[in-house]
Amino acid sequence: MKISIVVPAFNEEKLISESLQSIHDAASAFSALQWETELIVCDNNSTDQTAELARRAGAKVVFEPVNQIGRARNAGAASATGDWLIFIDADSQPSAGLFSEVACAIQTGKYLAGGSTVKLAGNYPVGRAITGAWNVLSRIQKWGPGSFIFCEREVFQALGGFSQELFASEELEFFRRLKKLVKRRGKKIIILTKHPLLTSARKMHLYSPWEHLRFLIGTVLRIGKPLRNRQQCFIWYDGRR
Repeated sequence: MKISIVVPAFNEEKLISESLQSIHDAASAFSALQWETELIVCDNNSTDQTAELARRAGAKVVFEPVNQIGRARNAGAASATGDWLIFIDADSQPSAGLFSEVACAIQTGKYLAGGSTVKLAGNYPVGRAITGAWNVLSRIQKWGPGSFIFCEREVFQALGGFSQELFASEELEFFRRLKKLVKRRGKKIIILTKHPLLTSARKMHLYSPWEHLRFLIGTVLRIGKPLRNRQQCFIWYDGRR
């Protein structure tokens, strides 16, 4: 068994070294099973030291010139050689416990894909409340968070990867298509809960409540159209770090 870990990264020099170290440490859960792993970082047209830091951490670095997270994940997956893919955001830190859960899910043969619940770093009561609500919805709807998705590589290829039309919420669109395919094949999607993914809370202090609300209201009122526009998805793409 071989696991390919894909990390999309845009101007992540502040956090990527710590994140990649946590991935290396967590991968001991796969090594214990004598599974191979490879770490791929997709440099999504960064203007800082992201790519160099990734190379120093032992990652294979690929380049995607169009600044879009779906394209970055797809570019990373295109160079992957593993039987399964794990997509992890560059500001997140998985644990060995979480990777052990992934391995157990794979070994059952029941699942073709999954995600995990998430835990926000730092002390942000509003952020914790939002994250808690998302975790409940994730488990009910079987939606994996963009920060942590795993699936069989053949399944990813059959779906054609992530949408390259969307600049945000591409993971929800991916799981919408994924659920149909999984149902046809008589398999399942799992959301792991015992070891939540630790993820950065930087958006809580880099962007004001009004900026978050403006994006949310605009997306609802315009029936999702802002999700197809990079400028309107500024929270992900304006380079604020």
